[in-house]
Amino acid sequence: QVQLVESGGGSVQAGGSLRLTCTKSGYTEYSNYCMAWFRQAPGKEREVLTTIDADGRTWYIDSVKGRFTISKDNDPNTLYLQMNDLKPEDTAIYYCARSFRRRLCARTTEEYVNWGQGTQVTVSS
Repeated sequence: QVQLVESGGGSVQAGGSLRLTCTKSGYTEYSNYCMAWFRQAPGKEREVLTTIDADGRTWYIDSVKGRFTISKDNDPNTLYLQMNDLKPEDTAIYYCARSFRRRLCARTTEEYVNWGQGTQVTVSS
């Protein structure tokens, strides 16, 4: 079974940067499936931030476009989220997830079959 583990969260001031990492255990490779980063703030629903498909095509929601960058390394099979110019409204628990799809990545939680435990990001003003 694939297990995902996020790391790299922390507390930063507005305008700062963080780089989240998602590593996996198991036999399935990221490169063959859609991967995504989600976040969930207190009292809010989990929302998708960005996706990357098997061919490396990416998508971002408007609120993070130009500030966040998703990427992946096939060796050692790691997913990243570079977050720049962080804002207080970016405060949330961040999750990585793997879909059963390879392309046309979904932008809701339903098609993501493996999840990490989340990492907290706190941005102070």
